[in-house]
Amino acid sequence: MQPVITVGLNGSPESLAAARWAADEADKRKLTLRLLHAWPLLSPEPARGPSEVDQNYWAKRFVHTARAELETLHPGLPVIGSLVADDARKALLHAPSESELIVLGSRGLDAVESYFLGDVSMPVVARAQRPVVLIRAETPSYSSDGTSAAETSRAARSRGVPLHARVPWGVDHAVAEEVTRDAQQELSRILSRWREKYPQVDAACVIRLENPSKAIVQAAHDAALLVVGRRAHRHGVAPHLGPVAHAAIHHGHCPVAVVPHD
Repeated sequence: MQPVITVGLNGSPESLAAARWAADEADKRKLTLRLLHAWPLLSPEPARGPSEVDQNYWAKRFVHTARAELETLHPGLPVIGSLVADDARKALLHAPSESELIVLGSRGLDAVESYFLGDVSMPVVARAQRPVVLIRAETPSYSSDGTSAAETSRAARSRGVPLHARVPWGVDHAVAEEVTRDAQQELSRILSRWREKYPQVDAACVIRLENPSKAIVQAAHDAALLVVGRRAHRHGVAPHLGPVAHAAIHHGHCPVAVVPHD
């Protein structure tokens, strides 16, 4: 299968918002969009006969409805529906073999708990070997891929928006000036190759001398996308999200991309 963007679809408003966001992204990147619905009780074989006896009827219906809407919004975008008779977590974790990106809906609860990560989302975010983007139901239809520094820069260029690279620190004020200077130099050095590759992108280095988790969430309040890293887990090591990634996915007000790295 050609590379695709896979979105987990279950018929909820959050998953439909994720599908619209993923369709925008797939259209920009000229990729196929895959609408994945997984449920252990789905019939593994194509059902034959009237809809009254087709146990996959409702799953087929909301996948078909979503596909029709997205194809109307994005004429020419290849959209495929995929029904999988398996646990949703397993199906989504297997999806990276052909996926550039996995997109999931997340339910916003209130200002304190912006994301509700259920039995499906958290294991996928913590274990997936490809970037996972979380979308709330009220998220506007702008997007970005967030798969790496290079692709984040490319996404900023394609949308004509600035890229802010932030390094939050919690330090004693007596050494704040020295730490700020050193961190600014290091961050500028890291960004230099991407600035050369994407000169159209306005890349800003920002150093915040405060709690990292709080600083990241506050800084991304009006962002089109918040990108945070997650260390890929070696074989046998339990999945774990660091405090910054954990804060971003629970309290971010914009789409959040979690990117695994070595």
